[in-house]
Amino acid sequence: MFITGILALGYVGFTVLDARLYQASAKRSLETQIQVKNEDTAAAPKPAVKNGDVLGRMDIPRLGVSVAVLQGTNSRILRLGVGHIKGTAFPGEPGNSGIAGHRDTFFRELKDIHKNDEIELQTANGRFRYQVDWAKVIGPDDTSVLTPSTESALTLVTCYPFYFVGPSPNRFVVRAHQY
Repeated sequence: MFITGILALGYVGFTVLDARLYQASAKRSLETQIQVKNEDTAAAPKPAVKNGDVLGRMDIPRLGVSVAVLQGTNSRILRLGVGHIKGTAFPGEPGNSGIAGHRDTFFRELKDIHKNDEIELQTANGRFRYQVDWAKVIGPDDTSVLTPSTESALTLVTCYPFYFVGPSPNRFVVRAHQY
C-alpha cells in the first residue's frame, strides 16, 4: 500500500508540474504570436487552427484565474489548460465562444463567480473584455447554452458539483457578454 500511495502521489505531482510548465510555455507562445501579429502589417491568410494550438489566455481577476486557452477539448488539452469547444466562435470573434475546463483544476474557482465579474481574453488579435451575465447548473446533455448568437458572448462550461468524486452528473455554465 505504501508503494501504491507513493506512485499515486508521484503521478499527481507529475501531472501538476506538467500543467504548470505547459502554462509557462503557452504564455511565451502567446507573447510570440502577439509580437508576430504586431510586426506583420500585410494581410496574410490565417493558418488553420489545430487541436492543442494556443489561442490565447483567459483571466478572471477577481478569482485569481489565469489560464491558457487551447484549441480542442480532449483529455490531454484539458489537463494542460482550458479548451475552446469546436463549433463555437473563436475567442474575440463575433458569436458565442464556448470554453471548457476541468472543475478539479483550472475552473475550480468558477464556484465563486458572480454576476458582473470581469473576464479578460487575450489573443493575438487583441484583448477582449467580458462581463458575467449569469451562472447556472444544467444537465450533461443540454447543449443549448452553446447555440450561436449574434452578439459576442463567452460561455464557460465545467462539471458540477465542484467537490463530487467521480463522473459528475451536471454541468456548471457561466455566460458573459463582451463590452
